[in-house]
Amino acid sequence: MKIKNIADATQRNTLALAALFAGYGYTQYKVSRFEEYDLYLKNKGFLVNDSVITFTDTDGKLLALKPDVTLSIVKNADRAPAQLQKLFYHESVFRVSKSTGSFKEILQAGVECFGKVDAYQISEVLLLAAKSLQIFGSRFILEVSHIGIISAFIRHITTESALVQAIWKCVNEKNIHSVLELCAQNGIDSALAAPLRQLLSLSGSPAEVLPQLTELCAPFSLEKELKELKDALCVFEGSEQAGNILLDFSAVGNIHYYNGIIFNGFLEGIPESVLSGGQYDALMAKMKKSGRAIGFALYLDLLERLEKEAEAFDVDALLLYGEESTVAEIAAAVKELQAQGNSVAATPARDKRCKAKQVYSLEKGRLKIIENNA
Repeated sequence: MKIKNIADATQRNTLALAALFAGYGYTQYKVSRFEEYDLYLKNKGFLVNDSVITFTDTDGKLLALKPDVTLSIVKNADRAPAQLQKLFYHESVFRVSKSTGSFKEILQAGVECFGKVDAYQISEVLLLAAKSLQIFGSRFILEVSHIGIISAFIRHITTESALVQAIWKCVNEKNIHSVLELCAQNGIDSALAAPLRQLLSLSGSPAEVLPQLTELCAPFSLEKELKELKDALCVFEGSEQAGNILLDFSAVGNIHYYNGIIFNGFLEGIPESVLSGGQYDALMAKMKKSGRAIGFALYLDLLERLEKEAEAFDVDALLLYGEESTVAEIAAAVKELQAQGNSVAATPARDKRCKAKQVYSLEKGRLKIIENNA
């Protein structure tokens, strides 16, 4: 019974995501389970994990079980820069699972928007990310940042390539102390790292953080980046998701492919991000595609784990009936309980393995509650 409920919850959530995306003009995209391995070899830096399952096709080509959807979509994208394509997907990927540490077929859902992407499209993708998280629970956080702003603060410390990469690594690890150590080791005045330290300490609602950020960015000529960030966040003003949005500049992503707005989503009960996304114009350029791009992915294997942990009951209502009850009476009782929004299991005998919020008996065609576990 519980397995069925979890499967039903997953199916309901999948349908809710599809309806959400379609409601904003996104169309579903289907991709093959296989791609030529060369696609992933050339773009390992974009993958969550560079471990890929490969096999040789009958014609001798080295193929891979798809570890990522975005690369496949971009590969097949139209080159026309004037065309805006808005796609969503619900696909299996084959990669090392965050929860098990071994290869697993993982259901993943997400959106990709590319081509002539403007400020509105970016804000809409952020809104879709927040609304996607909301489907799985009201207690969620969408962390938003901007790589261009962080990058400017790092360049204020140094422009030496290897050192810049080392500082980015520290930022990814949320380790400002190591940044100061790098400065000392390379003869750089630690005072140059003060603005970066202040930036990484900013965390809070857009209303709280944006005034502080504007003041902190004043010496760095970041008007364009600040406008991009404010434009992206304005969609949440007065929305029901406004209290779930967090500006946090210690939240970064893959700096080799992402640019501009980046974001991560978290749900209460799961200690790691269940959603990640951002602008990936650099990937478009690397793959010789015109235009800009932004998207996100939901890691449904983690969300299924949350559903399993949260499933306290197998069914809302357990209906017990005796031999004297007619089929019509039982059917009417089931219909009555379902009309109240309950899932219902009707059975002639009590199954101790079935956990129900309420247990009802059917006596002379009338429902009687005999147990309340809610």
